[in-house]
Amino acid sequence: MGSDSTGRVTVTDGSWGFFWFLAYIGAAIYFVSVSDGSFWGVILGLLQAIVWPVYVVYNVLVLLGA
Repeated sequence: MGSDSTGRVTVTDGSWGFFWFLAYIGAAIYFVSVSDGSFWGVILGLLQAIVWPVYVVYNVLVLLGA
């Protein structure tokens, strides 16, 4: 086996990373704004912003009756 062979890796999903970053920022603003403003409320809002897609999937499954 030749260990001196090289390969090329092309990553083309950079735009999706930017989309998810913007979605996180928007979710963080929303969840922090509806918190009570305390330190732990803000921390909880930031944590909820990380997992907000779980809320969306759960509510869609509830609407579908699954």
